[in-house]
Amino acid sequence: MLHFSANSLAALKERARQELLAAGDTAGAGALTRFQALTSLVWRCFTRARRLAPDQETVCYAAADNRGRLRPPLPAEYFGNSISAIRTEAVLASELLARGHGWAAAAVGRAVAAHTDASIRARAVAWAANPALYAAGSFPTNCVLMGSSPRFDMYGCDFGWGKALAARSGMANKMDGKVSLYPGRDGGFDVEVSMLPEYMAALEQDEEFWAAVSRDAVPPGMKE
Repeated sequence: MLHFSANSLAALKERARQELLAAGDTAGAGALTRFQALTSLVWRCFTRARRLAPDQETVCYAAADNRGRLRPPLPAEYFGNSISAIRTEAVLASELLARGHGWAAAAVGRAVAAHTDASIRARAVAWAANPALYAAGSFPTNCVLMGSSPRFDMYGCDFGWGKALAARSGMANKMDGKVSLYPGRDGGFDVEVSMLPEYMAALEQDEEFWAAVSRDAVPPGMKE
């Protein structure tokens, strides 16, 4: 479990924005979000930690909520999930690292922007024609999956014990390359990282990654 403060996320976003402006991508720079900036960091640093071959392709996936994207949107009373796994374009590992933080953030943004009412409905039609069940064990080992959301109200439910110290998800639905995002108590993001031990050891040595992590936000009484 790692924490990225609001200031850290703002710095990641600004760094990506400056890189995109320097590359002439004003549209990408203007549409940047904190989610894109953090996902770019994770995708690139995971790729480096895994030591993927330069000519090996990698993709970043993200779980996207369809409720507000459908036209008309699903009502607030809708019971159940309506989620799709969106993905960036495939890119060679060497190119992902060489193109930089801004390019990766914009690639995530393009995937989000393309997830529209039309694409959601087209996916539903395609699935109905050829239904298949998702298996966690089939997730590609050269990719990253961003799940959950920092928009979820993880601290608003009070059972009489006071405001929760932190959000945790347990052992379910974990695989190499899975990242789960939660709202931080201070306006930042709490990030749950799942990687194989050898990759995690390499990530622990990644200076770019740890320069963005806010190490002093562990709630009282809890261990990293």
